[in-house]
Amino acid sequence: MKEEVVVEKNGIQFLTLSVVKDYTYRFVKRLFDFIISLISLILLSPFFIIFIIIIRVDSRGPAFLVQKRIGKNGKEFNFYKFRSMVLNADEILFKMLESDSKLKEEYDKNKKLENDPRITKVGKFIRKYSIDELPQLINILKGDMSLIGNRPYLPREKEDMGGYFNEIVKTKPGLTGYWQTQGRSKTDFETRLRLETYYSNHMSLKLDIKIFFRTFAVVIKKEGAK
Repeated sequence: MKEEVVVEKNGIQFLTLSVVKDYTYRFVKRLFDFIISLISLILLSPFFIIFIIIIRVDSRGPAFLVQKRIGKNGKEFNFYKFRSMVLNADEILFKMLESDSKLKEEYDKNKKLENDPRITKVGKFIRKYSIDELPQLINILKGDMSLIGNRPYLPREKEDMGGYFNEIVKTKPGLTGYWQTQGRSKTDFETRLRLETYYSNHMSLKLDIKIFFRTFAVVIKKEGAK
């Protein structure tokens, strides 16, 4: 969406209709994000407490995972999630990839492992039902993320994103998005990047509404959840 202005002869600048629509869309999107995330955090707070206790009992370590992720325009932010893996998961991953060429090939293609041994027992459950994603409501309330957007990528994935990077970071990362409703873990990394580039260049209130309701169907059916 290009921000253009029309300059009249007297020097007064007027916003074009496309820019007005863009501003309106972004305002409505942010307002919706704020209201929904605030209400959801209040209503879900008892469940947050329950899962914090269960995660801590199931495995050693904190209940929350805090990571640096890439946000809008490439700016990094602190990303929140319920921990679904063992401690030092990244270190374990790198060691696994060094010692197993097949796993490395799978990870290089998908940026995920089909049967990841780092995932805890409780982690498998909360991933299956996307419960691990709920703390991202805090990011949405803060304005780092949106309900609908692209995946919040890890800084180390920037190089792998190649030419797609600048397109994908046009918008805030989302709790759910176009990729998540089009196959999620069933898609490889390249396909994911293409889907998210499509969203960045076609985002609209109409598309967001479709993704929002499609997400419920995906979660209920557990499509592509890993």
